[in-house]
Amino acid sequence: MSNLSCGIIGLPNVGKSTLFNALCKKKIPSENYPFCTINPNIGIVLVKDNRLDELAKISKSKNIIYSTVTFIDIAGLVKGASKGEGLGNKFLDNIRQTDAILHVVRCFEDEKVSHVEGKVDPIRDIEIINLELILSDLQQSENILKKLEKKSKGNKEFEKEIDFIKKIIDHLNQNKAIRSLNLSDEEKDFLKKYLFLTSKKILYIANVSEDYILEKKENKYFKQLLDYSKKDNAKVISISCKLEQELAEIEESEVKEFLKNMGLKETGLERLIKAAFDLLNLIVFITTGEKETKSWTIKKNTTAKKAAGKIHSDMEKGFIRAEVVSYNNMIKYNGRVGAKKMGLCRFEGKDYIVQDGDVIIFYHS
Repeated sequence: MSNLSCGIIGLPNVGKSTLFNALCKKKIPSENYPFCTINPNIGIVLVKDNRLDELAKISKSKNIIYSTVTFIDIAGLVKGASKGEGLGNKFLDNIRQTDAILHVVRCFEDEKVSHVEGKVDPIRDIEIINLELILSDLQQSENILKKLEKKSKGNKEFEKEIDFIKKIIDHLNQNKAIRSLNLSDEEKDFLKKYLFLTSKKILYIANVSEDYILEKKENKYFKQLLDYSKKDNAKVISISCKLEQELAEIEESEVKEFLKNMGLKETGLERLIKAAFDLLNLIVFITTGEKETKSWTIKKNTTAKKAAGKIHSDMEKGFIRAEVVSYNNMIKYNGRVGAKKMGLCRFEGKDYIVQDGDVIIFYHS
């Protein structure tokens, strides 16, 4: 199973399915009409990481196993989704199961592509969807409060949780997302029990024209989105979904040549996957040997002992120590043996905080 799942949302017809097709190289219909996608399409995408390729050469690995991200293309939401408009309740439930939300916003003009609201206006589009997510959370939190108040009769055990839910309701009633609320550690523990939509981290994806990416043309809509995102405490990246789908259909060697000619370092999809990792504070550590070179996805600030458990629970239980070499030193000195000779191979204990790109051997009983 994938380490990370991202729900791709947006109004109908903003480029979600086109983006999904490019990510997964799947031919899902992406026609010019609303509700083209009814059941969510799911695709698992490899997170290509050149570090694994380089380490595999040194270790002469038979296999390379990259981290993965699951992308879920969720049908276009419309006004009234929280009340079930346009199959809204079903679509909102699909979003609840994801780790993060990728909100695609149309930031290009094209007479041939209709807009469900009549004209392009990224801020209005965002606020339509954000309101539906807030209303859905409000309905859910009011139902939770009723249940907790029933349970709490003559029982003080639920008082703090009731206060927490009331705080959530008050915040949502101000038309604010839960993720913008300052919470104590105890309140964060309460929050983990519930799949609130607006507590999820969000990345806005500005779907721009090819001209904006290739010719660096001005885009007033993207600028509006950047300004808005600062107030919403969210991140934004620009992608031309159409261009990414075209790139997904050509050979990898041709893509590299195309990027080089255009002065681009990486595809929009590569930037998107990195941004999704960053959004959820994820990093990778690496194991390498003749059998395989593999990346393991963990949260930042994970201890060596917890990281060992990512490979196998027995390794966490019987953890003794971790033998760590940084990726850069593995490359510079042609592997672990070379790094050891230079005194750059460290033994770390259970509380060591694993760094992105650490190449590790775990010793356990």
